[in-house]
Amino acid sequence: MAYNVIKISRISPATDLVDSLILPLSFFDLVWLKDIPTNRVSFYKLTESSRHSFYSLILPKLEHSLSLVLSHFLPLSGHVKWNQEDPKPHIIISPQDAVSLTVAETDADFSHLSGKGLRYQTELCALVPELPVSSDSAPILTLQITLFPNQGFCIGTTIHHAAVDGKTLVKFLKSWAHICKYGAIPQDLDLPMLLDRTVINLPSELPNLSVDVRTLKLPPVKEIEEDVVRFAFELTHENVKKLRERAKSESTRSDLQLSTFVVTYAYVLTCVVKARGVNADQPVPFTFVADFRDRLDPPVPASYFGNCVLPINFLGYKGKMFLGEEGFVNGVEIVNDAVRDLSLRGAESIWELYEEGLKKIEPGIKKLSVGGSNRFGIYETDFGWGRPVHTENVSNSGNLLYSMSESRDEAGGVEIGMCLKKCEMDVFVTEFQNGL
Repeated sequence: MAYNVIKISRISPATDLVDSLILPLSFFDLVWLKDIPTNRVSFYKLTESSRHSFYSLILPKLEHSLSLVLSHFLPLSGHVKWNQEDPKPHIIISPQDAVSLTVAETDADFSHLSGKGLRYQTELCALVPELPVSSDSAPILTLQITLFPNQGFCIGTTIHHAAVDGKTLVKFLKSWAHICKYGAIPQDLDLPMLLDRTVINLPSELPNLSVDVRTLKLPPVKEIEEDVVRFAFELTHENVKKLRERAKSESTRSDLQLSTFVVTYAYVLTCVVKARGVNADQPVPFTFVADFRDRLDPPVPASYFGNCVLPINFLGYKGKMFLGEEGFVNGVEIVNDAVRDLSLRGAESIWELYEEGLKKIEPGIKKLSVGGSNRFGIYETDFGWGRPVHTENVSNSGNLLYSMSESRDEAGGVEIGMCLKKCEMDVFVTEFQNGL
């Protein structure tokens, strides 16, 4: 399987920016400053596309629409920069800034990589660009478009998490696709994005988040082992319904709020515990994010550009809770209580929970975390050649990160992208399928 870089372009926003824009990083941005970049790859099938049609028609349209959409998402063309004289970094957008776009070709099997079966993590990581980070500067976004001649193409995105959260990133991708397909901005996505940081009205009781080490360099990520694989699973609407009914029948509680997120997360969590051979007394930490857009007073506008989520670690649970015949219903009750607890807390209380989780998480213990959401509508990214046949978060996390999105072809279903060692994945597939 060979990859050949055809060119690397710099795509500037279609706007006349005279002076540099400087945006402070908000409280929520700084939380993610040292997080690994977020990688996503979306596959588009075009069996009749030749190299000539791709380079003469498709690629120019993608590049032109990218320039147009960047004028509505200006910070994506900029950098996170840290002047050592400043206590905190900033987002800086200069008139000469542009997004790096790599165009590549591969002889890889499009159907294999865009499918839901077993694929090696190294295969998928080759489809997303790197994000070059120095001690004082890091681009916010890099892109890669890879052509599979006469099969299709994929779009790989790599983004600095200190600039945007998942909801903002998906809004960018959907807007880019809409402009490429229709030649105009979508009317239902509140564009251009609001850059004003004063809309983040944090309670005065929250501490002033500081960063101890003044460098933008990210913690080293362990090299991907050859036996690390990905598999995409689907819970159909009927599967979700059956899991919900199973939880109702097996639980003695009547207060459960059995959302699709709760039953999906609980089901994945119990399958992961079994797949990784977790023993009864081993800690099983897990995490998901709390969205603050509607928690602040006043609520944050839908058009706000930036992070507005906080990752919360949930600790104190051991493997025995998720094993055996009662493992799933225990998982449902645990995740349900975690979600409900967050919904009842104010901003100050959630911050305390965040801090407590950071202090108590044990070094070297992997936690299960989720990227994406089944409510983002990521499959609505149709650039004019049909919706993606598959899209997945392929971030190289040191933890057990799995991705979640809505099903492509069915309302109410969920797609799950899981990354594990091959031996663990074999067990996970069995547990996942046998439990439905």
